This record gives sequence, structure tokens and C-alpha cells, in this order.
Amino acid sequence: MDHEEFWLPTVYPDAHPSWFGFPITLSSEAKFQRRDIEYWLNQHNIGTRLIFAGNVTKQPYMKGREYRIHGSLEHTDYVMENTFWVGVQPALTREMLTYVADTIERFLEER
Repeated sequence: MDHEEFWLPTVYPDAHPSWFGFPITLSSEAKFQRRDIEYWLNQHNIGTRLIFAGNVTKQPYMKGREYRIHGSLEHTDYVMENTFWVGVQPALTREMLTYVADTIERFLEER
């Protein structure tokens, strides 16, 4: 899957990640919103999850707490608003993972 609508994670040559979820971030080129693709995937029995936190200063837990901010946090806001996960835990078969990829491809083709 190579589309300008998404920013996908980079795995460095010496890294050996143990994936439990695959983060997908909508690029600034996307012609749809995160909720649109999340709804589509859920309608096709593919569970999605929001990425935990993003800009933690906007989480309810932080109300009334003291903290300091360095910089604009624009990237954390972007992640919070435009990133979601699809599951890739070890029990998923190649067929299941192909279904996820194909379903995302169909979503993009229909847009």
C-alpha cells in the first residue's frame, strides 16, 4: 500500500519491532477525514483504535495539573487528530491481513 493519503511508519534496518498495531496517519493530502476511513473499516469488520494520547495536554486527565509546554505541539495535535491503528497481532493470518489491506484499497478507490 503506497498512497499519498497516508504517512506510514518507517522501520529502520537494525530495528526488529514487535507489532501489536499498525499506525496509519492521514497525510495533509488526504481527501477524507480519519472518521471516514475508521467508519468504513468498522463496517467491514476491521477494528480500529485511536492512538493513545497525541497531545496529552488536551486529555481530561491533565485538567487542573501543572505542566510546562515546550514548542507549539503542532505535531502531537496532528497525530491526535489524524492517526489510528489497525491490529496486526500474531494470531492474524496472512489472509486476514490481506483483507485489511484490500479493504483500505477499496476505500481509496471509491474516493
